[in-house]
Amino acid sequence: MKELYEQFHKLGVVPVVVIDEVKDAAPLAKALVEGGLPCAEVTFRTEAAAESIKVMTQAYPEMLVGAGTVLTTEQVDEAVAAGAKFIVSPGFDPEVVDYCLAKNIPILPGCVTPSEVAQAVKRGLKVVKFFPAEQAGGLAMIKAMAAPYHQLKFMPTGGINPNNLKEYLAFDKILCCGGSWMVKGELVKSGNFEKIKELTREAKELAGVYI
Repeated sequence: MKELYEQFHKLGVVPVVVIDEVKDAAPLAKALVEGGLPCAEVTFRTEAAAESIKVMTQAYPEMLVGAGTVLTTEQVDEAVAAGAKFIVSPGFDPEVVDYCLAKNIPILPGCVTPSEVAQAVKRGLKVVKFFPAEQAGGLAMIKAMAAPYHQLKFMPTGGINPNNLKEYLAFDKILCCGGSWMVKGELVKSGNFEKIKELTREAKELAGVYI
């Protein structure tokens, strides 16, 4: 997992994508790779998620593709079978976390309270997702929790945008940020992959200041 965390840190930003149609997976992957962020957290909110992960990883083997919004162990299996290199869950589900750990699958569970963070630390996790970041107290909350749990790093997601990205990344307990502003649903649906590439490049440059 250490190598995975290093990759996240080098990226600075992890694009969080929702794909409704599998046909959009390959051109979206191309836009992200060419934009300088060869990474995607593909959310399991649509029927196309698993097949999209498969398409992206086959077309661009160098990409770091994972599955987000994973709620069950069955989805873990489906995502990994499709080629997902990491699993992200919106909340801390002990069953899903323990299942991933038992199978040596990288898992970043969502944690927004000291109790959830304590459960993550107890299991030896080094990085957790902080979601929904802005709604759950933002950077101030992360700093408050990072004080007693100094061995942990966070990947805030939810409300992260070009206006607050630098502020988040400036805090050394933040490994990287998850964001969807460069891969908005309407851009994907309309096939505007050039705009996605442009926004991705801007996000990478913005994050590069702290990497």
